[in-house]
Amino acid sequence: MIQQDLPKPSITKPECLQVRHDSPDWMTGIRGYLTAGTLPDDPLEAKKMRVTAARYTLIAGELYKRGFSTPLLKCLTPDQVHYVLQEIQEGVCGTHSGGRTLAAKVFRAGYYWPTLVADCSNFIQRCKPCQQHGPLTHQPPEGLHSIATPWPFSIWGMDILGPFPPAKGQVKFLVVAVDHFTKWIEAEALATITANNIQKFFWKNSNGQAEAANKVILKKLKRRLGQAKGTWPDQLPEILWAYRCTPQSSTKETPFRLTYGTDAMIPVEVGEPSLKRTQFDEDSNRETLNVQMDLVDEAREQALVNMEACRTRLEKKIRTKVKPREFQAGDLVWRVTGEARKDKAQGKLAPNWDGPFRIMHNLKNGAYKLEELSGKAIPRTWNATHLKHYFS
Repeated sequence: MIQQDLPKPSITKPECLQVRHDSPDWMTGIRGYLTAGTLPDDPLEAKKMRVTAARYTLIAGELYKRGFSTPLLKCLTPDQVHYVLQEIQEGVCGTHSGGRTLAAKVFRAGYYWPTLVADCSNFIQRCKPCQQHGPLTHQPPEGLHSIATPWPFSIWGMDILGPFPPAKGQVKFLVVAVDHFTKWIEAEALATITANNIQKFFWKNSNGQAEAANKVILKKLKRRLGQAKGTWPDQLPEILWAYRCTPQSSTKETPFRLTYGTDAMIPVEVGEPSLKRTQFDEDSNRETLNVQMDLVDEAREQALVNMEACRTRLEKKIRTKVKPREFQAGDLVWRVTGEARKDKAQGKLAPNWDGPFRIMHNLKNGAYKLEELSGKAIPRTWNATHLKHYFS
């Protein structure tokens, strides 16, 4: 048997009273002047208090501000501010609107505090659903970083298009390479995309940039195929030949001429003979071709001048649209979800951004390496165009 003596009955609980000390806030001075006539010692501050307090009144112990849109606006403490913003933004009647709309709803509801507009903007900025479903950013984060191309076939741009409808040999991908100087284009259809396939096809100096030629190929394929979508590989030679014989806006020359020193004879000159075709002489043509090869360097120099002028105009145009955005190692960011990563079951309700992720390395020129919050590295690099700051 265990016996214990208690100093007082166990059914009697001690009464605990919570003592709360209200810290001074923006209303303390105004309330003190309206209730007891308390003024600061500084004459200028005292005059300022009299002018400010004239716009306020006390009703049943609550401070109100005389307004223009509403006769009386109830003044709130920081604790009350958080509840009001959360209820208006995320409550039953919440709409997850923008900062100005939220501030207008607070005024319309009859509340006031000095930093209302700024607090509404910051509250919206930190709202996770608003960040996750926010609009995509289309303004470039940095200016154009151009690539200097001093001579033909030194730098190649490459891209992979697809998947296309399966064609003969089950090919459904298109690998495209474009020389940055001459704009000479090469393309090959592949059934699968593997490291070995890419290494066999591409020059070792290719730099990984996508070219506008990809859009041209895709547009021409759509217009040529009609209903026979499975014959797209058969159309590639004709599309590539047409591209090589078309003057480019940046160089003012055809890729064929910058490569071989002269323009190619196109099929229409055979079907409807031109003067060049009717006056053709094989011996003199061979001599002329040799002369053109000796003079091709001059044409390439002029093409380089034209490219630099075009690049300067483009850089100036893009610079007017830049909205600077830069991230440092350790920053938390959202990443554009992208169509491939969206949950198909969510349809139109899928978020535009996923994350948060942490910036692991700033590779400069708008390129970043990301990692998950657990420390797991995210494959490939990501451009600042597809990132935005995460606010918590």
